[in-house]
Amino acid sequence: MSAKNYREEKLSAPPSMLSGYAKAALGALPLPGSGGGKALPRRRLTVEGHRVDTAELAEYAAACGLRLGSTLPLTYGFVLTFPSVMALLVDKSFPLPAMGMVHIRNVIDQQRPVGVDEPLDISVWAQDLRPHDKGTQVDFVSEIRVGRELVWRQTSTFLKIGGGTGGPKKDRSDETPDYGRPVTMLRVDQRRTDRYAAVSGDRNPIHVSKIGAKLFGFPTTIAHGMWSAAAALGAVEGRIADRVVYDVRFGKPVILPATVAEYADRTDTGWELALRHPKKLYPYLTATLTEG
Repeated sequence: MSAKNYREEKLSAPPSMLSGYAKAALGALPLPGSGGGKALPRRRLTVEGHRVDTAELAEYAAACGLRLGSTLPLTYGFVLTFPSVMALLVDKSFPLPAMGMVHIRNVIDQQRPVGVDEPLDISVWAQDLRPHDKGTQVDFVSEIRVGRELVWRQTSTFLKIGGGTGGPKKDRSDETPDYGRPVTMLRVDQRRTDRYAAVSGDRNPIHVSKIGAKLFGFPTTIAHGMWSAAAALGAVEGRIADRVVYDVRFGKPVILPATVAEYADRTDTGWELALRHPKKLYPYLTATLTEG
């Protein structure tokens, strides 16, 4: 559905993340009249003329192991748009509860590199509520413009587990594929995760609280999926095309602390990236960078 079919709400600044998580926690309680509707709210949140905080950008780059330059890292738009995503997700009219949502896929379409000093118009809306084998999924679409020029677009797919369609299970072979040698090893612990949580605003309990993580079925805290997506780009930094699509699929969670093996293979159209368990080789993340 086109964004033109949504009611635009112009905001003077990005929504408060602290307020968002307070509403998310409240929405997890079985209060009378809670639970939202059955359809997605037709709202499009827009922040015009946003300026990047260079200190926060520097902290983001350090947390993800990326260089700080004159243009934004490919994944930094997620941080800029996430407050608006959260505001839509915790709205009382939203049909799914915010707590327990799992980020399963993220697709970034960068039309050109975005300058650190450029004024940005940010728009976010939700679309395509649909069934999934394990529950219900929904897309959050984010766009960043400079004036009238669309420079960056993202589709983030989230899954609410429970009551799925029960599709066929994937065929699993007993043979372990030969992925070759990793190009690097990434180390992530609670300190780095807390650092990313602070700069991204994503303080979901599964990332910052051992008790909170256990409440959602994890043995302890897990790394942010979008930290993984950003950190994976470090292996090909300086070799990413200006016009590129970054399609990321998240696999098993990275249980903290962890050492992760990264694989990067050049293809005819760009790059294939993966983060895997260093011994068992199961994927935490698989991705493609498609040029042009």
